Amino acid sequence: MPEKKALDTRIYVLDTNILLHEPLAFLSFKEHDVVVPMTVLEELDYIKDSKKDVARDARVSIRAMEDLLHDATPEELMAGVSMQGIGVGDNAPTGSLSIFVDHALPADQHVFTSDENDNRIINTALHLQGQCSPRLVTLVTKDINMRLKAKGAGLAHVEDYRTDQLVSDIKYLSKGFHRFNGDFWNEVTAVDSRSEGRDTIHTLAREVLPEAYVNEYLLDDTEHFAGLVESVSETEIDVLDLGYERLMGRRAWGITPKNIGQAMAFHSLLDPHIDLVILTGPAGSGKTLLALAAALEMVVEKNMYDKIIVTRSTPEIAESIGFLPGTEEEKMAPWLAAITDSLEVLHKNDENVKGSMSYIMEKANIQFKSVNFMRGRSIQNAIVILDESQNLTASQLKTIITRCGEGTKLICSGNLAQIDSNYLSAVTSGLTYIVEKFKNFSGSATINLDGVVRSRLAEFAEEQL
Repeated sequence: MPEKKALDTRIYVLDTNILLHEPLAFLSFKEHDVVVPMTVLEELDYIKDSKKDVARDARVSIRAMEDLLHDATPEELMAGVSMQGIGVGDNAPTGSLSIFVDHALPADQHVFTSDENDNRIINTALHLQGQCSPRLVTLVTKDINMRLKAKGAGLAHVEDYRTDQLVSDIKYLSKGFHRFNGDFWNEVTAVDSRSEGRDTIHTLAREVLPEAYVNEYLLDDTEHFAGLVESVSETEIDVLDLGYERLMGRRAWGITPKNIGQAMAFHSLLDPHIDLVILTGPAGSGKTLLALAAALEMVVEKNMYDKIIVTRSTPEIAESIGFLPGTEEEKMAPWLAAITDSLEVLHKNDENVKGSMSYIMEKANIQFKSVNFMRGRSIQNAIVILDESQNLTASQLKTIITRCGEGTKLICSGNLAQIDSNYLSAVTSGLTYIVEKFKNFSGSATINLDGVVRSRLAEFAEEQL
């Protein structure tokens, strides 16, 4: 049991899913004490030897805790071992980490009598709440039902893990563009314009858009002006004049944009100076089709990249891919039908659609890969399309992004309203995390596609259901 400390420090009891979501999560609680129940260690031990993708995260967490606790005696382990000196900076932990032997709790102190793992962890938090009062004891779990059960059983403080949550509500997430009411030039009091080759650059006062960031698109209601923020200083912003009609005139692999959102997406997708393009938006807004059309244009027509790698992660892939027959590409095919569907759309007017698809897949060197096998790779001079990325955590996305080597362009697409993961929400999704983290990176662009163009049926369903 943690030693008695100042009353303004809390005791945080961690659930297993927190350490699977972020293996080093126990280092994120600053001056507060962290308790890991023995049941959590047992669950990590069971998962680390499984074939699931989270097995690596379980092993990383176990090793990190062992590095901290390996010299501690059993008594010190239960009392708490200081984490001071492990991290650097203002967020370095100064509290302690302890292991609580929840199996030894007397039966008369069990609020839940059943021997389920979740119940034993809740019993631990309730026991500490009674023993360590008036210090606050908080159970941290990503399991919504477990949070409800704990509160119903009398635990005063239950929280989700929010260290990697950068926005409090999805409505505050960056859309990648800013729309001015009325005419843009009515907002500008002074401007210095210059020509660089065929481009026109406007230098404006920062007051026009105080929250501007690099590669943010600027639009107005007149449908004449369209610009892109090229650089930002403390007092000024440089805006590249794109022109609304010129932007709408972008074309790739026979596809033209149906709205200004798709036009902005095409501009970023076809820009060789942009290494990461993040496409968000509802189902039917054209994310996958635009990404594939731009990729084919740059690989086949312009020879800017050598190949296209398509990957996707769903909860079923990690467990089910091995049971399907064939090669890795053939195993991945059922989950990447969205890509083949888009290929069919791009070649629907061809005389032999199947022949065209086979030819293009070979010509563009399109490879279907499982995200589970991306770790350890170094991908050079390729376009990587990561579909359905809303189901990935921040650490999983980091693993994929760090695989991208010289000359590689990564396209992440996802719909934050369609999260299948048990422990992710729209605000904790890795897609939300990278949108905010890469907002000020000059090599990335984010576009939120807000119009459903698949069909009027799809549009009505998205709005009304």
